[in-house]
Amino acid sequence: MNTVRVCLLAGVLVCVPLLAVAEPVTLKLHAGKLDRVSTPVFWELPAALRKATGFTLSRVEDGKKVPVQITQDDPPRIMWILGEELKASQSRRYRLSPTAESPPAPAVTCRDNGRQLVVSVGDKPVLHYNHAVVPAPNANEAYYARSGYLHPLYAPDGQILTDDFAPDHPHQHGVMFAWTNTTFEGRDINFWDQKSQAAKIEHAAIGETFEGQVAGGFRVLLLHTDLTAPDGQKPVLDETWDVRIYNVSDGFLFDVHSTQRCAGDSPLTINQYHYGGMAIRGRREWLKADGAEFLTSAGETRANGNHSRPDWVTMSGQLDGRSYDVTMFASPSNFRAPQPVRLHPSKPYFVFAPLVLGEFQIRPGKPYESRFRFHIGQGALNVKRTQQLWQDYADPPQVTLIND
Repeated sequence: MNTVRVCLLAGVLVCVPLLAVAEPVTLKLHAGKLDRVSTPVFWELPAALRKATGFTLSRVEDGKKVPVQITQDDPPRIMWILGEELKASQSRRYRLSPTAESPPAPAVTCRDNGRQLVVSVGDKPVLHYNHAVVPAPNANEAYYARSGYLHPLYAPDGQILTDDFAPDHPHQHGVMFAWTNTTFEGRDINFWDQKSQAAKIEHAAIGETFEGQVAGGFRVLLLHTDLTAPDGQKPVLDETWDVRIYNVSDGFLFDVHSTQRCAGDSPLTINQYHYGGMAIRGRREWLKADGAEFLTSAGETRANGNHSRPDWVTMSGQLDGRSYDVTMFASPSNFRAPQPVRLHPSKPYFVFAPLVLGEFQIRPGKPYESRFRFHIGQGALNVKRTQQLWQDYADPPQVTLIND
């Protein structure tokens, strides 16, 4: 990198090297084989640009400004939302310029109200993360109290789509990650069934929060604990959730990246079972016969989709005469992808469950990572658009640096 040397006279002559301001670069976004619209785009920053504290981005074809944001990733990336449609095989050029100007007010905010992290796009809430313990509604069942999960999830019109402490299954909490049939140091423990009081999952710490024009979110730490250890409670897994909510125009879109690590020197064996993993619980109103419906990427339903291995699952239903849907996309990088899914035969919940295929272990020094993308929509379910969202997630548009 070029440098500029400034000489100062203060009794002696001192030459201080100063980094030159990085020059703007031109990026080319490739649609690839798919039509693209309203999707997050990422580009890893080269070393020469990583010292910049901010950027501006504009389309080369018309100079239109596009909100851009530096991610919290390591190495850092920039991200923006591809707004206007880009047809398959087409490309679009952008000019990326470092800037020292203060960023504009965030469009996606993450605020702590003392009990929850509340993430909103504009003035619309998207989700809450419960870092404080939420007490069980029935004082005689205090063991159902829980922290460390997402609830509520909102539709764009403000309707709540998830449930907590549902009367039929009070241990199901919004969006949660829990293993069921496990073995730790020779003891059988179940993190899912709180009534057994053999184990617990709880929020441990808030790592960081961030806001911006493109996305906002947080990193949080959770702890999975064995309550049956002979010498008292014993930590089993440390878990990190990285949650990122995007500023898109088509419903709400967010990612959850879970990383589970052994808390000590002992592995955790996840035994074969018919459910357990990343789960979502829908509204109790969807328990009735004409309540929630499930649809998988293969076109299967509640009737024939249990333990199938889809790319995504949509849960949809009506509330106050309006239609809503929540889709969970399971990353193709996940363990045993595409993972089997447990579609409950009568209740509004499903869970991606790799343990259906047999036991496995989470071992010291080998983190277990899971990535999921969620989309929340309202109105008639658009299956074609849902499949497009999956393709954007599994095979995202590519960005290259070009020479002018």
